[in-house]
Amino acid sequence: MPIAIPAGVTVNIDNDNQVITVKGKLGELSQKFYDHVNIEIEGEHIHVKPNEAVAEAGSKHGLYRALIANMVKGVSEGFEIVQEFVGVGYKAEAKGQILEMALGFSHSIFFEMPAEIKIETINERGKNPILKMRSYDKQLLGQVAAKIRSMRKPEPYKGKGIKFEGEVLRRKAGKAAGK
Repeated sequence: MPIAIPAGVTVNIDNDNQVITVKGKLGELSQKFYDHVNIEIEGEHIHVKPNEAVAEAGSKHGLYRALIANMVKGVSEGFEIVQEFVGVGYKAEAKGQILEMALGFSHSIFFEMPAEIKIETINERGKNPILKMRSYDKQLLGQVAAKIRSMRKPEPYKGKGIKFEGEVLRRKAGKAAGK
């Protein structure tokens, strides 16, 4: 399936070093690719084709097609992840590129965001604090979101913790009345 190149995005393929570079209005990304996968630009589309002579090229073909599609979408539109802090006293506050969180520990947690990620916190009275993260790099954004979530994973009894927006948690009943 070809990948469409939107207006304002330039793609450069270096077959000698096996690196593809995608540049757009939001930033620039590059990815090293497997030598048995052929990447070609035909008009306004990128075609990723496996080398039929190598058995493992078929599995790498789909991987690199998805990575390149994410790079093209990232530098043109960007990605966003929204996380919700559920729990009494849970807070999140952005101070530049530093995220200050109160997660029920005896101390606040300070998390320094990479420069590629823009953060915004929403604290409304009576609602759970919300953290919005935007970036052009989907891999980095997912990795940072997972790291933040790992600080307080949602627990199955009350649902307290850091969860993704729209995530459905599997809840447990708790202690049953003995008899």
